[in-house]
Amino acid sequence: MNDTAIHPLGVLAGYAMLIIPLGLILWYRLGIMGRTITAIVRMTVQLVFVGLYLQVVFRLNSVWLNLLWMLVMIVVADGSILKGCGLRTRALWRELFIALLAGTVVPLGVFVAVILMRPFVFDARIVIPVAGMILGNCLRANIVGIGSFYNSIKQGEKPFQCALAQGASLSEAVKPFMADALRQAFAPTIAMMATIGLVSLPGMMTGTMLAGANPLDAIQYQIAIVIAIFTGTSITVVAGIWLSARRAFNAYGMLDAGIFV
Repeated sequence: MNDTAIHPLGVLAGYAMLIIPLGLILWYRLGIMGRTITAIVRMTVQLVFVGLYLQVVFRLNSVWLNLLWMLVMIVVADGSILKGCGLRTRALWRELFIALLAGTVVPLGVFVAVILMRPFVFDARIVIPVAGMILGNCLRANIVGIGSFYNSIKQGEKPFQCALAQGASLSEAVKPFMADALRQAFAPTIAMMATIGLVSLPGMMTGTMLAGANPLDAIQYQIAIVIAIFTGTSITVVAGIWLSARRAFNAYGMLDAGIFV
């Protein structure tokens, strides 16, 4: 066993900590015990499967296999975002897929090819983990941003219709709703950037130091990945809203109720 590996007893100790949150769920009768246990089991099974699969992916390090895995990640994120927003997958999945693809590829390409200056930009050990970090944050931001955008228009239908009736174009009428959605989507990442290092030591930096890297080197990696995450988040949320809006509104500028589940 290497120095960074966790002993099986340590893993069991980690699961033992679940006594605290599960006990609180029972004590306060939150009614989410089944959902919580299901999430824990799914997390375990999914991560074990991914760990075994990535061993093969890293060993083969095939460009096409790496790209295929990234596409699978984007498709899964696409469905999760639409489900989290309460929107129909069939209605908007293409537009959101394009937004997620752009928001992942652009910062990932700059991070690997320009910042790290790797000659092989599709190196599985770098591309897949970094793409996962970018996509994971984009997923959360899109659920907040896109969900807020469409639900706020649905709930504030009268002001929206009034703006259209006064001659505003669709882009002008949705602008205040989009601005509010972007504020909500960007808020967690901005708060994280403002407190990083003082309040929290994020995953990439911690993992790099656990692997034996110099703290200053780990900090440089962390700064680069946080910027990549914020860039990817901004691209996916803005592109996701604008691209989906082309299908979500009819020719008269009215929101199609059929996009909601």
